[in-house]
Amino acid sequence: MKAGVRALGVAESYQADTSTLGGAVVRADRVVDGFVFGQCTVGASDATASVIEMIERLDRPDVQYVLVAGIAPAWYNILDIRAISESVDRPVLSVSFADSDGLEPALRSAFAGEALTERLTIYRDQPERQAVELDGETVYVRAVGCSDSEAKRIVRAFTPEGGRPEPLRVARAAARAVETVRRES
Repeated sequence: MKAGVRALGVAESYQADTSTLGGAVVRADRVVDGFVFGQCTVGASDATASVIEMIERLDRPDVQYVLVAGIAPAWYNILDIRAISESVDRPVLSVSFADSDGLEPALRSAFAGEALTERLTIYRDQPERQAVELDGETVYVRAVGCSDSEAKRIVRAFTPEGGRPEPLRVARAAARAVETVRRES
């Protein structure tokens, strides 16, 4: 992948009722090239709209890929990566860092009625996770807007070492820093 190709990583940090979403634009050669921040409500269903709004506000047509950390930030505020990809017209990859049997049992334990139905509908509509090996570690990727093989290539290109793609590592650090400032003020 060419050094100047850019991806936006989106990750979260939360302590209370809101989650800080940090977005970091990172080039394939590891140069950080911009930030954007947003919020979503813990336990609600506004994360997808918040991520779309962040990307639109960032207004960076040179960002070719969007990587999000996981599929359920802010206590099961399920991301609809299909809706994000359709809205921003570029591939979206959800990267998880732990193997699991899926979220359905946890969703059923935490929610009931319409809240459960809404989350299950979105969750079940997302693509299956694909395991991707990175320097002896495994991440799990859902991809919309590109093939599974291209998604693996993208994740590997943006992971220079370790098991966390650089856009997500930087985004998580940025979100944590903003969350710390909010807590202290």
